Amino acid sequence: MKYVDSYTKLANFGRELLGRTSLEQGLPIIAEYAKDLIGADRCSIYIYRSVHNLLWTTLADGVEKLIIDADKGIVGACIKEKKPVIVNAPYNDARFNQEIDHKTGYLTRNVACVPIFNSTRQIIGVFQLLNKKDFDFDRDDTNFMIFFAHFISGYLELASFFREDEEILNRI
Repeated sequence: MKYVDSYTKLANFGRELLGRTSLEQGLPIIAEYAKDLIGADRCSIYIYRSVHNLLWTTLADGVEKLIIDADKGIVGACIKEKKPVIVNAPYNDARFNQEIDHKTGYLTRNVACVPIFNSTRQIIGVFQLLNKKDFDFDRDDTNFMIFFAHFISGYLELASFFREDEEILNRI
């Protein structure tokens, strides 16, 4: 497997991430590590709210906060299927939501998404990489992304709880 040496870098990454208590602080670190390791141009980490059937991200390289229906796009397919989705020719895939590319002026050449599960195996988000440099995404990439999603899921779950607690305290 091409990521064997990369697993050893996770310890340093984990220590750095533990020092960040909010999603806004932690998500950029997660994205930079993932992009660097896999060689992707962009990374988005979508948080899933099943109550509203929405996906949102405070981190989507090159764009402001995104909020989308959880039924739309390749990210929505990842939620629905509860498994990784690789699309190396997105404009030929009916699931691809071209609206975001049109809105941002970005051209998506390939996409890899994996669901992020919480401690009770409920989907809490989607980890998405775009435009792997020089190659298409492959099974090794999604295997590493799955491992990485497991690694960051505890952080995302705790940071979400902290955010909800802050919102409750601000209303009091």
